[in-house]
Amino acid sequence: MKLYFSPGACSLSPHIILREAGYTFDTEKVSLADKKTASGTDYRTINPKGYVPALQLDNGEVLTEGPAIVQYLADGKPETQLAPPAGTIERYRLMEWLNFISTELHKAFSPLFKPGTPAETKQASRDAIAGRLDFVEPQLQKHAYLTGNQFTVADAYLFTVLSWTRHLHFDLGRWPAVQEYLQRIAARPAVRAAMMAEGLIKE
Repeated sequence: MKLYFSPGACSLSPHIILREAGYTFDTEKVSLADKKTASGTDYRTINPKGYVPALQLDNGEVLTEGPAIVQYLADGKPETQLAPPAGTIERYRLMEWLNFISTELHKAFSPLFKPGTPAETKQASRDAIAGRLDFVEPQLQKHAYLTGNQFTVADAYLFTVLSWTRHLHFDLGRWPAVQEYLQRIAARPAVRAAMMAEGLIKE
């Protein structure tokens, strides 16, 4: 398999899961500015959507969209318990979290990365993120991870999205459980390995 990624982008989530599950895989960096891969290929020939992540499977098929990719990877290694079995209520709870992170948190960050975004719009995004974290905080006060005491693919995704707060100078002081959660996830060997491979941290 090969993961197409951009350092620190949402592709960090499946990168973490590939390592957590013990897959053998390759990676190729993508420049989102000019849509070129590190080897010079037009990335849109791999993923016409033009954004990361994309996972090229061993049979040549390409899977896109982070929540779909991480569930595919978890289902390929059920012994890792990175996702509950398909068809169980626990699996639907996991999907509930993945959808929440994708639509309510991830997208709320997007305007903050665009230099031309008006100040009022940026503040509205920050307010929206704060409201979503008010929802997440009680869950992390009760449990070590989003769905309980087991690290899952939802945690890899939430960690990835919340790691952007540092770059954006978004103060998390109001949410101590979220802060502790980020530190706990960051200490996981697979997470550190993925971040080091992407040049986000050093040993």
